[in-house]
Amino acid sequence: MLKRVIDHPEFDKYDLSSLRVITYGAAPMPFEVIKKAIELMPDVRFINAFGQTETASTITMLGPEDHIITGTPEEKEKKLKRLASSIGRPMSDVEVRIIDEEGKEVPVGEVGEIVARGPRVMGGYWKDPEKTAKAFTKDGWLHTNDTGYIDEDGYIYLSGRADDLIIRGGENISPEEVENALYSHPKIEEAAVIGVPDPEWGQEPMAVVVLKKGEKATDEEIMEYCRQKLSSFKRPRYVAFI
Repeated sequence: MLKRVIDHPEFDKYDLSSLRVITYGAAPMPFEVIKKAIELMPDVRFINAFGQTETASTITMLGPEDHIITGTPEEKEKKLKRLASSIGRPMSDVEVRIIDEEGKEVPVGEVGEIVARGPRVMGGYWKDPEKTAKAFTKDGWLHTNDTGYIDEDGYIYLSGRADDLIIRGGENISPEEVENALYSHPKIEEAAVIGVPDPEWGQEPMAVVVLKKGEKATDEEIMEYCRQKLSSFKRPRYVAFI
């Protein structure tokens, strides 16, 4: 929705002085979209909220201060990285951890599943003890089924949904990471990445792309662009234009 607003041909004709806050979430925000929105609406406070129904909505937040790209070159670089892929830090009344498949907390920077506990987290599913048991770890942490990692400053970075990961020859590929690379291509308007079956590798990433009006591109051009932006095994092997 935000992309449609800032891309509207008459955007500059409207008075947005009464607009104070824009909160976004529920799906990954392409870096180029939020960056452009901040540039076009410098007086608006942007908030990236992350959560789910089972946590009574928000459990982490990338606040307005994280959307203001100022400071030293090092500070600006950190903020741009956070803006591109961080879901912020835990809310004050929520505990969040990153765990491995055995339920052990992983070191800083290592990808695992995001789990949470606290007063915001549900007690269980109504009259469904079996589903409730599967939703929590043995020591009471809620499985979000989202994967990510935490940095040295306590910011959490989303890698993707555990269910959405593309597994190619044993390597995990986050669709969101590939989509962000695609969105930075000057000819691409919209993009999505899915896994398709492959007899040799198990799955291969496939890009589904909408080009900007009047633009033309080939499969090879898109794949080569991604090869320059991503590790070789992550680049799409197929491209579909719609």
